[in-house]
Amino acid sequence: MAKSKFRPLHDRVVVRRVESESKTAGGIIIPDTAKEKPQEGEIIAVGSGARDEAGKLVPLDVKAGDRILFGKWSGTEVKLNGEDLLIMKESDIMGIIG
Repeated sequence: MAKSKFRPLHDRVVVRRVESESKTAGGIIIPDTAKEKPQEGEIIAVGSGARDEAGKLVPLDVKAGDRILFGKWSGTEVKLNGEDLLIMKESDIMGIIG
């Protein structure tokens, strides 16, 4: 993605969906309806963090370039610079891969 001027606010992140393998190791094609729910993505941009009850800024645990797992229905789909991306809260992220 070309360097975007879009920066998410607070505890939001911008994610590029990464297509998971649609074939098994044995060459069997997996239909969309049978695929596992968690999706893979790469974080493109992160917000500055959320504020706690005392007003202190709490930075995010993820950073741009991290490969993540998130729920199939997580986030809001947007189009930035002609690219389909997702904007989601850090709490929608299940974990970091690798």
